[in-house]
Amino acid sequence: MNARKMETRGQVHVYTGNGKGKTTAAFGLAIRACMAGKKVFIGQFMKSMQYNETRIARYIDNLSVEQFGNGCILTRAPNEVDRRQAQDGMHRCAELLGSGNWDVVIFDEITIALHMELVSIEMLMEALENRDSKTEVVLTGRHAPKQLIDYADLVTDMQEVKHYYSSKGLLSRNGIDR
Repeated sequence: MNARKMETRGQVHVYTGNGKGKTTAAFGLAIRACMAGKKVFIGQFMKSMQYNETRIARYIDNLSVEQFGNGCILTRAPNEVDRRQAQDGMHRCAELLGSGNWDVVIFDEITIALHMELVSIEMLMEALENRDSKTEVVLTGRHAPKQLIDYADLVTDMQEVKHYYSSKGLLSRNGIDR
């Protein structure tokens, strides 16, 4: 029989790919961790509006959500405010990662911030290297760079096979997609 050991070191998860569900998976992990008594921080990059999933923090004492975005920049070029907000978010998440006060720290849409060059891979890797050893880390977003994929302990590549947005022209629906 193959003996398995219980790992006490926090693992690094990456949820990437062009499919739907990366943020949803991260929030699912966050809720599971909170219900187990763990303290969870979610830093949302590239987002500034209250999505339905962010409201849950009002009801769960050991869950904190902060946003580091300046509106949707998928339809415009990033500006200095976008850069500053993303870098402020990176510094905040890095500080919490190293503090030892959080069991799970989630960087939602961080790989988009990397892809748009709002933060550097060096900043992120330094934060990961300097994290408290027991802190679990989840990084989400499309376009995860190879260096991050190689570093991670778990990588899930969510691929879109079929989506009603492209096949039927349906927009995101309240309570289902946002």
